[in-house]
Amino acid sequence: MTPGDSSSHPGVVVVTGVSRYLGAHVAARLVTDPRIERVIGIDLREPSPEVAGLLGQVERIRVDAGSVGGLLADLDVDTVVHLALASAPDQQQGGRAAMKEQNVIGTMQMLAACQRAPRLRKLVVRSSTAAYGASFRDPAVFTEETEPREVPRGGFGRDILDIEGYVRGFRRRRPDVTATVLRFAPFIGSTADTTLTRYFSLPVVPTILGRDARLQFLHFDDALEVVHRSVTEDHPGTYNVAGPGVLALSQAIRRAGRLAVPMLEPGLSGAAALARTMGLGRYGLDQVDLLVHGRVVDTTRLEREYGFTPRSTAAAFDDFIRAHHGRSVVTREQLAAAEQLVLDQIRRVRAAVREQP
Repeated sequence: MTPGDSSSHPGVVVVTGVSRYLGAHVAARLVTDPRIERVIGIDLREPSPEVAGLLGQVERIRVDAGSVGGLLADLDVDTVVHLALASAPDQQQGGRAAMKEQNVIGTMQMLAACQRAPRLRKLVVRSSTAAYGASFRDPAVFTEETEPREVPRGGFGRDILDIEGYVRGFRRRRPDVTATVLRFAPFIGSTADTTLTRYFSLPVVPTILGRDARLQFLHFDDALEVVHRSVTEDHPGTYNVAGPGVLALSQAIRRAGRLAVPMLEPGLSGAAALARTMGLGRYGLDQVDLLVHGRVVDTTRLEREYGFTPRSTAAAFDDFIRAHHGRSVVTREQLAAAEQLVLDQIRRVRAAVREQP
């Protein structure tokens, strides 16, 4: 298939998770495309004020995934873009249990509805490079065919493996539907607000002593471009979506103008507690393992099949830095808490050295 080919333009497109940041931006972008007849956003939650303004032209229906089956058939939906995933427990009331309910059970229900939708011809599913996990046994670069060396420790990574397994089953049952799975690297950019962007906004950034993880990022605008092309073009299969190139964690911290604080590996729990104290969210094992071991994926398939190359990891990170330059990121009390973390860690390292024979 030549990149950009499409047998027909999409008619009615449903976007799930439209109250969330990614879903709202995707729906707002698709609704301006004259090739698309109708865009319907579905979500049980009301959108936050931050994204509500994006949805003025998007039809919205409040419904959960378990009730969407009749909706797809009644509206003659031919494309579903499934983005309703929570990547961290603090994104969901009810913590980890509610996160799994949203991600795994919600996806199962959505796929069951898609299977019964007679006019459906395309399914686009948000996934993540977290599917590969992160461990000391990892290869230098993951391709789409690489199996994880270990099951991810974090809940989000395990959810992603379950979700992709259900999509494989859907492909067998509905081979007439073009199913696209997008394994996104962590988002970054001028507007992205994620656990990682908050991490790089800390005045002192905790790292693991003796480790320097290799990281890849994806500019949020490039994620929107890939989803848009997945809707308007035919790209069956699974794709790694990341910015080319790599940044070492130490390089990223220096670019951000922050101070790295090396910690003994068990001490990272102290960093997680600090992050919560500073209102920067909750670090799960997915984020911790990424910052310890890193993760790099190959994007050759994406570039070949889509005819599109996202901006580099370094360029995406620099856009994030420019947008936050000169911005006050912490209060005096938060800075004092960070300084206390540094002092505690220095004492811990010195005590460990004294205990060595």
